[in-house]
Amino acid sequence: MRALLGVDLPGYRPVDHDVWANDEGDVLSLHFFELPPDLPASLDDGPTLRAALTRYTAEAGGGLIEASVKSLGELPALRQILKLPLPGQPSGQAFIGSFTVPRAGCSTVVKIQAPERGMTGMREAMVMAQVGHDNYFRPHPYAPDVQGGLPFHAADHAQWDARFPDHPLSRVRRTLAALADTVRVSPEFAALPPFTR
Repeated sequence: MRALLGVDLPGYRPVDHDVWANDEGDVLSLHFFELPPDLPASLDDGPTLRAALTRYTAEAGGGLIEASVKSLGELPALRQILKLPLPGQPSGQAFIGSFTVPRAGCSTVVKIQAPERGMTGMREAMVMAQVGHDNYFRPHPYAPDVQGGLPFHAADHAQWDARFPDHPLSRVRRTLAALADTVRVSPEFAALPPFTR
């Protein structure tokens, strides 16, 4: 089923079926899963959903930066941004943003992946120098007791994106905003029974 329409964005070129890339190395992809969504809570239960996603991401070695419910093509969608260590690299991170649009028996996901390249950690170092070490690392707002994974810190906040427009996290947020403005849902997908938990 073709669930989402209008996924193509300026600056991205097709590299495979439902996969696009840009010159910065960011990869945009579209996925359809023909099985009930494995979300840990209803989209209406934000605190439970965000806390469970935070723990799941930490257990996988990453860190959840943001999770919220937004509209994508007039359907409720889970918008997430997370960070993961770059595989096989001594330093650096990849930032992943996604919209998951769940229905009762299936879901569709549009995902943007943006890896750090070249010198890494500049955004983090500059923000820490500005806010100070004691204000830099913070308990996770969705699950303050979470342990492991990549730490939650001040440099991941959207307020720094304008200062670091070329950082992969800033690019992920811009791409998610563009997707929210352009993606449409196919009538067949929209007509499916809604997701409940």
